[in-house]
Amino acid sequence: MSSNEKETTIVAFCCIYCAYAAADLAGSMRLQYPSNVRIIRTPCTGRLEVEYFLRAFENGADGVLVAGCEEGSCHFKEGNLIAKRRVNYARKLLAESGLEAERLKMVNVSAAMARLFTEHVREMAETVQRLGPSPLNRAKTRVQQEIKP
Repeated sequence: MSSNEKETTIVAFCCIYCAYAAADLAGSMRLQYPSNVRIIRTPCTGRLEVEYFLRAFENGADGVLVAGCEEGSCHFKEGNLIAKRRVNYARKLLAESGLEAERLKMVNVSAAMARLFTEHVREMAETVQRLGPSPLNRAKTRVQQEIKP
């Protein structure tokens, strides 16, 4: 693990039916992916609001990955399509606020695609490593240091 990887954190919102199952399968198959990824199991990516992505960044995430069912295979019919629209909207908000849109990404995998899931996670980790820690984290650290007595 590189030192920059230790400095960054990626939050992965994973659909319980597909992406989380793929992550679980990856563990069973002993497939490796970066340890700086924090997986959050969700009932459906369509239940995620834009606020969740932005709050993840606000709370220290350097990157956010949204992993849902394959398009057309959502257990809740259109949940992943709703999530895709929300992710695209949030990416525009990030870009307008000065953060790189690449810090937020949506992918689609089925429960049997453990290798593809780990590839997506690695790609996201490489992107975040290239971009470095979020400027929000540096600003938060600076404010915290100024507040200390």
